[in-house]
Amino acid sequence: MRQLSRFLKPFQLSVLPVASILSVMAIPVANADELFNGRDFKGWEIQTTPASKIEEVFSITADGVIASAGKPSGYIATTESYKNFTLHAEWRWTAAPGNGGVLIHISSGPKDKVWPLSLQIQTKYKNVGDLLPMAGASFAEPLTTAEGAYPPIKAKLADSEKPVGEWNSCDILAKDGSVEVRINGILQNKISKSSPDSGHIGFQLEGTAYELRNVRIQKLD
Repeated sequence: MRQLSRFLKPFQLSVLPVASILSVMAIPVANADELFNGRDFKGWEIQTTPASKIEEVFSITADGVIASAGKPSGYIATTESYKNFTLHAEWRWTAAPGNGGVLIHISSGPKDKVWPLSLQIQTKYKNVGDLLPMAGASFAEPLTTAEGAYPPIKAKLADSEKPVGEWNSCDILAKDGSVEVRINGILQNKISKSSPDSGHIGFQLEGTAYELRNVRIQKLD
């Protein structure tokens, strides 16, 4: 048995780094931080037109779900700025399908109507996973189309959104200007050389009520 133990020890040590690498590639819930504390909106601010207070637009249910009225037009954003991270968020339309999005790399700079300099990951019904440069943001890849007010890079695969009323998940990996977007576990978009490549994180208000839960971030070294 001692001889077998001496044989196994080097093998066990060689396996540990692989396990560590795999743990970094995943999004471990235990190592992620909740962006909403479940009690109030400390760490968040709101920008809307016309101006409104965050408590007039958002509320927290007894089970910790963040309920949004979806209007007036604008967005809610973290007061903290992030660069390299994984972000997990779950959302659902509560009454009717609508328009919305996750904003990352929100930065000081020009605004387009109410939208800040940022990247938008679409949660708009039937357009989930599209990626849009907002208010002058840019990245290396060409846009799918030049048409419309906000031309996007369209989602790569068939729609992976769930029916209205069911919870969807959005997982975003941002690393040194590269961004990957997964919708319900399906890789739907990927860009590189984003400008800006850091900033605040937010959720849009585009007229339709929705709910959020399990909004978690893990900073990457």
